[in-house]
Amino acid sequence: MQMRKYMRGVTLLELMIVVVIIGILTAIAYPNYRDFAARAKRNEAKAMLLEIGQNQERFYLQNSRYGTLVELGYASPLNSDTGSYQVVINNPTASNFNAVATFLLGGNEATKCLTFGIDGRGSKISAPLGDCWTRSR
Repeated sequence: MQMRKYMRGVTLLELMIVVVIIGILTAIAYPNYRDFAARAKRNEAKAMLLEIGQNQERFYLQNSRYGTLVELGYASPLNSDTGSYQVVINNPTASNFNAVATFLLGGNEATKCLTFGIDGRGSKISAPLGDCWTRSR
């Protein structure tokens, strides 16, 4: 019998090293992915509110008052495409409106940017953190 000089294949130790490396990369990448996804959902809410603000101004020019979501042609309450935010307009008057987007899913995002709002004066608010309109993280 002749012994082989070189054996082919992967040892268990090499396989375990690869698994550990993949685990470390996943532990780093997954939180970054979650933050990116949360920022995308925030941008969706901001875009909805800005669109509603524009439509409110058009409605105001035609009717001399601000309208409800239904009068603007939206469903009431209005959910974002991903279902992450729900938008309502609270008691529009002849001189002002207040549109608010509320985060529905909970988790870490709820402690950062639970609500966004815009009103007829162009004021942008957010809670619990006040910088969600400009926040990049």
